[in-house]
Amino acid sequence: MSSETVFVTVGTTKFDDLITTVLSPAILEALSARNYKRLILQIGNSNLEPDCTARCGFQKIEIFKLSPSIGEYMQLANLVISHAGAGSVLEALEYHKHLIVVTNNLLMDNHQIELAEQLYKDEHLYHCTCQNLLHIIQTMDLTRLKPFVNDKSTDIANFIDKIMGFR
Repeated sequence: MSSETVFVTVGTTKFDDLITTVLSPAILEALSARNYKRLILQIGNSNLEPDCTARCGFQKIEIFKLSPSIGEYMQLANLVISHAGAGSVLEALEYHKHLIVVTNNLLMDNHQIELAEQLYKDEHLYHCTCQNLLHIIQTMDLTRLKPFVNDKSTDIANFIDKIMGFR
């Protein structure tokens, strides 16, 4: 069995709790037990300087802050762990990646939870908070996830641009 890659993204935000949670020994060991051996972390506007030493079954841990496009990293990944931003979530689903969406409890008026909950109900992804990410990794059955085939993301993006006044 080949080793697999996990890509973690926080978008352009600062979500240090997600980065430190993923790098905890318990999470790394749970992912390693599922044969994930490479971890790529996109840490956004964080000031963290994560330890990228190979450990807990991971052969390679890499980080970067921002990239004009995270698509190439998503394409490499077998599992994406993402913040709940609509752009990142829809991009992972368009690439037909197994996806865990982690909502940020610290955000006020967190509308992102609604998107994550609906896509979970539609069986396209798993969602959680940092506090229960370990449980999700240990119990998830990725074979139960349905491909995201009703691709209306361009329409959604255009609508968001319109209401934000970009069009």
